[in-house]
Amino acid sequence: MQVLVMLLATGATYYLGLLAAAAAAVNPGRPNTPGSLPAHRRQKRDWIWNQMHIDEERNDSLPHYVGKIKSSVNRKNAEYQLRGESAGKVFRVDEHTGDVYALERLDREKISEYHLTALVVDKGTKKNLESPSSFTIKVHDVNDNWPVFTHRVFNASVPEMSGIGTSVIQVTAVDADDPTVADHTSVVYQLTKGKENFDIRGPEDAQGRRGESGTATVFITLQDVNDNFPIFTQTRYTFSVPEDIRVGSPLGSLFVEDPDEPQNRKTKYSFVQGAYRDTFTIETDPTHNEGIIKPIKPLDYERIQQYSFTIEATDPTIDLRYLGSTSPKNIARVIINVTDVDEPPIFQQPFYHFQLQENQKKPLIGSVLAKDPDAAQRDIRYSIRRTSDKGQFFGITKKGDIYNDKELDREVHPWYNLTVEAKEVDPSGTPTGKESIVQVHIEVMDENDNAPEFAKPYEPKVCENAPQGKLVVQISAIDKDITPRDVKFKFSLSTEDSNFTLIDNHDNTANIIVKYGYFDRERAKVHHLPVLISDNGRPSLTGTSMLHVTVCKCNEQGEFTLCEEVAAQAGISIQALVAIFLCILTITAVITLLIILRRRLRKQARAHGKNVLEIHEQLVTYDEEGGGEMDTTSYDVSVLNSARHGGAKPPRPALDARPSLYAQVQKPPRQAPGAHVPGEMATMIEVKKDEADHDGGGPPYDTLHIYGYEGAESIAESLSSLGTDSSDSDIDYDFLNDWGPRFKMLAELYGSDPQEELVY
Repeated sequence: MQVLVMLLATGATYYLGLLAAAAAAVNPGRPNTPGSLPAHRRQKRDWIWNQMHIDEERNDSLPHYVGKIKSSVNRKNAEYQLRGESAGKVFRVDEHTGDVYALERLDREKISEYHLTALVVDKGTKKNLESPSSFTIKVHDVNDNWPVFTHRVFNASVPEMSGIGTSVIQVTAVDADDPTVADHTSVVYQLTKGKENFDIRGPEDAQGRRGESGTATVFITLQDVNDNFPIFTQTRYTFSVPEDIRVGSPLGSLFVEDPDEPQNRKTKYSFVQGAYRDTFTIETDPTHNEGIIKPIKPLDYERIQQYSFTIEATDPTIDLRYLGSTSPKNIARVIINVTDVDEPPIFQQPFYHFQLQENQKKPLIGSVLAKDPDAAQRDIRYSIRRTSDKGQFFGITKKGDIYNDKELDREVHPWYNLTVEAKEVDPSGTPTGKESIVQVHIEVMDENDNAPEFAKPYEPKVCENAPQGKLVVQISAIDKDITPRDVKFKFSLSTEDSNFTLIDNHDNTANIIVKYGYFDRERAKVHHLPVLISDNGRPSLTGTSMLHVTVCKCNEQGEFTLCEEVAAQAGISIQALVAIFLCILTITAVITLLIILRRRLRKQARAHGKNVLEIHEQLVTYDEEGGGEMDTTSYDVSVLNSARHGGAKPPRPALDARPSLYAQVQKPPRQAPGAHVPGEMATMIEVKKDEADHDGGGPPYDTLHIYGYEGAESIAESLSSLGTDSSDSDIDYDFLNDWGPRFKMLAELYGSDPQEELVY
């Protein structure tokens, strides 16, 4: 409660101070007496100015007087100031009198109010003599703006044939003046010209300055409506079409005229009169609005040569309110002439199905028939495409009778699908190029020609100590022939002389059981039981299937512990034997050809004075290694030169006719231990280089020579095997001739004849 009292008191004192200040201002000559106010209180001064406003767009000279601010402070050193965003730019105040001036012309449509703060300060100290006070300068509106349309151009549309008073478009104009001032934003819309062409101007401000007005243009599009019927461009249409035209192919077009826009052209064509109207149809082309005639059935010149129809064109989407007395339909006559075409033969049936018993040859399985649909009625020749009868099992006569040349097996091919061709021929028997095909399906009928056999491979096992009556295996049978529902298989053993017996279960299964018990594995580890299986077909067939029962060792629980695998019976078919024979024959022919070729090469080599062995030896690359400098006396490079130039090798001179340059260089004599020959290796290299440079019998291209020099301190002689054929050898190598052809080369190298020439 105390706080509220203080607020109220303070507020009351303040108001009393304002009132007192206002009274002092009215009577300035009345001095203040001590009794009027307490001595310890400071007197509150008050701001005094007129309410400020200014008209926009004033035409008199600047600056424009706005109003006056003043305070009860009556001091000579008092100074008035303005603060705010527009202070000093738009407004200023006289620091002595407090008069406020506008520095520029104001536009209310840009800024309608300015907020400023007034201050009175001491000129010397610049301290506030009164608290700052905020005030507002309002700009009064003047009707200085004319209306403006929201768009310079408006687009509108209206359907044709629209009634009077139909709304087309609404346009809007705005005025930037103050709407709170009467008549400042009043807008009047009017058409200035072009009422027939929809060109519009307006609106205009009724009391706008300078009588200005805003303008805009409105474009009105007249929309088309479907109010016209199509009309045929001709009253009679004639078309010619070949009889072999494909069903669904266009044969002609019907044209109409419709003044409506393309989107409103929905012409429908239909037949009104005429026979065989179900043979053709008329489809509308949505792009060109034309009618396209198409056959929906095959045409036949021999049956109908001309079609005549009456057709009509109408538009089901037209608005009947706009027709008036116009006829809603338009008719025309259509004539279609069918022209004759040489057509291929036509089979009497779309396909043929015949049956043939297997394992038989029939002179007539079935007949196909094709005719020439044309008036010429040419003859027809039949044939079977080889691609449909690769095995050439069937044939066909000129009359179309199909027969088989070979017996058929249903278990191999139960069906044969043949393609029969019918070709048209002229009176001379020459094909005219017109042909047709038809599919012939031949079903091979089954007969009981396959004996029953086991349904699957069985590998039965039995313990050697199996008791009497022990079940070994249950067997079943199958038949490759078509098995009827009432098929019955009978099982039996072909011999009873065994430790097994067979019990027929009479449900197409049988049990093999132990007959006496205990088997002797030492005597027979596998028992072979021939099982006879018979069927109840006509005639009944019996087959024999072999069942191999393995005798195994078993533990006390009857589990097999040791069994021998039954050896698989391998068999080779006739086709495999033929293939093997052909392979052997081919290999033999190749070997014979190689032998003949080798003999021919031998003869050619002998004719050139060189045996085959010598040529082979001369073409071997020879690398000389350490100690074999003398080996090159056996190497004749002229063989390579003759082979390179394609010529025959000239006769080779004897070894002693011209010694090899390499043979002229001897190894340095061996020195005594401890002796030293300076430059020995360098001398050897220089000699070798000089020999290579002056060797006229060398090849005419760069070659690689490898020389191994042992040095003066080596006690080893030449390691070349070619030097071991000297006559002073104590070993007789003639026994090598007795060792066979594999040692023939060694026998020639180390033979006893010292005069024999060795060629490499």
